[in-house]
Amino acid sequence: MKKICKIFKKILLFFDKWLITPITKGILTITDFTKNNGKELEKFINKKQTLIVLSLIFAFIFFFIIDQNSNTIINKQAEILYNKPVIAEYNSEAYVIEGLPTTADITLIGRKADLYLAKQYPADSVSVDLRGLKPGSHKVDLKYNQRLSSIDYKIDPSSATIVIYEKVSETRELDYDILHRDNLDKKLIIENIDLNRNDVIIKGAEYKLKQVATVKALIEVDNITDKSVGTTVLNDIPLIAYDEKGQPVDVEIVPEKIDASITIASPSKEVSLEIIPTGELAFGKAIKEFTSSIDKVTIYGDEEVLDGIDSIPVEIDVEGLSEDKEYNINLKKPSGIRDISSKTVNVKVTVDDSITREISNIRVKPINLSSDLKVNAAAEGDDIVTVIVKGSASVIEALDPSTITATIDLANYTPGDYEVEVSISGTDMRLSYEAKNKKINIKILEK
Repeated sequence: MKKICKIFKKILLFFDKWLITPITKGILTITDFTKNNGKELEKFINKKQTLIVLSLIFAFIFFFIIDQNSNTIINKQAEILYNKPVIAEYNSEAYVIEGLPTTADITLIGRKADLYLAKQYPADSVSVDLRGLKPGSHKVDLKYNQRLSSIDYKIDPSSATIVIYEKVSETRELDYDILHRDNLDKKLIIENIDLNRNDVIIKGAEYKLKQVATVKALIEVDNITDKSVGTTVLNDIPLIAYDEKGQPVDVEIVPEKIDASITIASPSKEVSLEIIPTGELAFGKAIKEFTSSIDKVTIYGDEEVLDGIDSIPVEIDVEGLSEDKEYNINLKKPSGIRDISSKTVNVKVTVDDSITREISNIRVKPINLSSDLKVNAAAEGDDIVTVIVKGSASVIEALDPSTITATIDLANYTPGDYEVEVSISGTDMRLSYEAKNKKINIKILEK
């Protein structure tokens, strides 16, 4: 209120200095001019009260006029319309436009009532007329087609520097990428994808088309409605052009979307569990029996991966074991396998006293020898070894000698005489195997 009073006081002083005093002087001048022509009028005008009243009347007239104009200015407000689309008028089949903003902000200025109407019935877009412009660089103005003449507006940005290119087209081979493949059930794979077309047309500025390295259909796994074994059709797959660095390139692709037939399969294989003890049992003890809760599992993966897997190793630590024990083992998925039917297995190890038995006449087999060489025993009997087997009596009694293998590794050997170490292995993991003669003498010759 104090501020308002000060404003009105200043206004009154302004009127007194520039309106009341000059008007009073004017009236006095008129009075002097007319004093000889009308004594009655002269007496009336010369009255102090008359002069004050007339001055006030003129002051209020001028105050009313100025007040009306100031109210018009003070009552103006502003509203902003954000992100109005910019629509360019040009021949889109012949030209490509770069540098034109996609949206613009509109500031509307006017009275509150007019602004309300303007917001209720806004223009749909900001327009720019590019018709008649030739290829090259141009500075153009943006326009907003307001519907109310009582509203002023400002556009941000109000202008833009654009470049016009001639549009060219090329045919490109179509490829695809699978998005969110991991969201598919681990037992399933996408076995085949058949796109409904093999190529597309890309359009744009010539320099843009040179940047395009590949055009791909983006197959979104989450958009496949029927994620079960069989063939399903996925419609409206978007296409995107990429440069050699994998970044999207802004070109027109015809058509914009395609369809594809997607074949979902579930390749699987049943394999056995191979229980492998690690470590040394307590002295004089051996493993009599392995008893597992499951003997086989089903694994899921690509066919070529499944073909290379016949069993899954299950390692159990028997270091220092002297009595029966149960193990709960988490099964590890082999490399390339997506899922396995059982995640754990329970293995019971039965311990027995250990005995030793010698298995004779196990022939030694060379491995990794170069194809242009051959190997002979240095003397008769050097290609045969005796194997010492340790384990439970019942297991040894049932042992088939043909399951024992003796080998010598001759990788990188050249012709000559050598003493090489013999390696012994067997299929029954409950037993331990050792060559009685750990080394044999051989001759390597050229073929």
